[in-house]
Amino acid sequence: MHWSLLPIRIVSALLLAGTLLPAALARDESSPVRIPVLVPFASPEGLDRLARAAGRSDFAPLSNQFEAQVTIAFCGPTSAAIVLNALDPQGMGAPRDRSRLIPADGLYLPKDLELTVRRHTQESVIATGKKTRAQVFGEPSMINGKVLRDGGYQLRQLDDLLQAHKIRTRLVIADEQKAEAEIRKDLIDNLNRAGDFVIVNYHRGAVGQTGGGHISPLGAYDAASDSVLILDVNPSHHPWVWMPLATLIQGMRTRDAVENRGYILVQSQ
Repeated sequence: MHWSLLPIRIVSALLLAGTLLPAALARDESSPVRIPVLVPFASPEGLDRLARAAGRSDFAPLSNQFEAQVTIAFCGPTSAAIVLNALDPQGMGAPRDRSRLIPADGLYLPKDLELTVRRHTQESVIATGKKTRAQVFGEPSMINGKVLRDGGYQLRQLDDLLQAHKIRTRLVIADEQKAEAEIRKDLIDNLNRAGDFVIVNYHRGAVGQTGGGHISPLGAYDAASDSVLILDVNPSHHPWVWMPLATLIQGMRTRDAVENRGYILVQSQ
């Protein structure tokens, strides 16, 4: 994700003027406005899609480890933490986070009792990656020979972070050289297969949502509706939703800071 924030009034005015409307929402003088059909997961139709979906191998392990991002800049680290915990549910390779304990927590318990559990967190995955917490929040850094502010995570930066945790990844940039049929095969095959996961990076404005670049894992694929389940890590603003696969691909074929967005296929070594 490469994020920037505009005042709400400016965004509203631009939307009303049509400046920020993506192609999927643009008005054609000879046809009505076309809006992508995004089906809430919690709706009857959304639940029906999961029940009939063949490509749902990833749903249970990911939903069992799901957590919401704690800051606007943490959609990448949150997605990484969820996937890492799904790959290692016993936490054998995860750290213990004692930062949230206070002295009084163990006052009435045995002194040798370990109060924490092993688990990857949004904070711990950042600490393992190349990008510092300050840079995630916009501290200027050197990018391609220039000093730039680069808040959040671009997809390649997130891939570096995942690889730092000793897992195998395959990064795919959804540019004009990458055929839609290849993207579809990658995503559908992954969701039909247990033991590996996929994290997607897309622009919300290009898929009919409000906001900028975003990162989240996929939970399932329903062939009947040709849609994927986005396990959105910002559920207070964007609950889980079924999105047409073609719409997601459109959202990934958008420009980030230095290249297009795309997806990361993840599995253990």
